[in-house]
Amino acid sequence: MQQHDCSPLSDYIEYPSAEMLTRSLDFYDEVKRRHSVRSFSDRPVDKEVIENCLRAAGTAPSGANHQPWHFVAVNSPDIKKKIREQAEIHERGFYQGRAGEEWLGALKDLGTDANKPYLEHAPWLIAIFSQKKGGTAEEDKKTNYYVHESVGIATGILITALHNAGLATLTHTPKPMSFLNQVCQRGDNERAYMLLIAGYPSKDATVPAHAQVKKSLDDIATFL
Repeated sequence: MQQHDCSPLSDYIEYPSAEMLTRSLDFYDEVKRRHSVRSFSDRPVDKEVIENCLRAAGTAPSGANHQPWHFVAVNSPDIKKKIREQAEIHERGFYQGRAGEEWLGALKDLGTDANKPYLEHAPWLIAIFSQKKGGTAEEDKKTNYYVHESVGIATGILITALHNAGLATLTHTPKPMSFLNQVCQRGDNERAYMLLIAGYPSKDATVPAHAQVKKSLDDIATFL
C-alpha cells in the first residue's frame, strides 16, 4: 500500500448499542421538524451563528478533499434587493411558460409563484457556488472532482446546521442563476449552485400539506 501522511483517528466516539439507538431516533425526531418556509421575519440573526453553520458545512467530504465550494453570506439590504430583483425577472419567465405545464403542475400544491419577498425580508441569504478548479490551498488551480456531489453534501450539512441552530430555511434555485456571480462578485471559476434563505419564520408562516407528505422507509430504502 502506498504510504501517505496521516494521523490516528482520535476524535471518534463509539456509543453503547442502546445509546446509539436513542441518538439515532432523537436525531430523526429533531430533523423531521425541519420545514421549508416561504414567510420569514426580518429579525436579525447573529453573524457568528451563520459563521458556525458555514464551518459545519465546510467539514463535508469532497472529491480528493478539494472542498469545491464557496459560500457568500448576504446580510446587506442593498444586495438582497438586487438579488430579489434579478431572481424575480427570471421567475416571471419561468411561471409564464418557460417551465412547461408539467413542472408548473408539480409546483401547484406548494403555492409558489414569481414573487419572492423573502429574498429581502429574511436576514440572511447564502449564495452557494461550486468551483471548477481549486484545492486545499487558496492558490491551487487543480481540477476538482465530483463537484456537484460534494457541494450537494455540504449544502445538506449547512441546512441541517441552520435548523439545529433554530433557524428556518428555504432552498431557491432561480433559472438561470448566473446573475448571482455578478451580484456576489464571483469569478468565472465558480458556478452558482443554490440560494439558501435563512432566518426566523414569520409568525404567520405555514407549511403546505403537500410538503409534509414524506415517503415511508419501505419506499426510500432496501435492505439486502
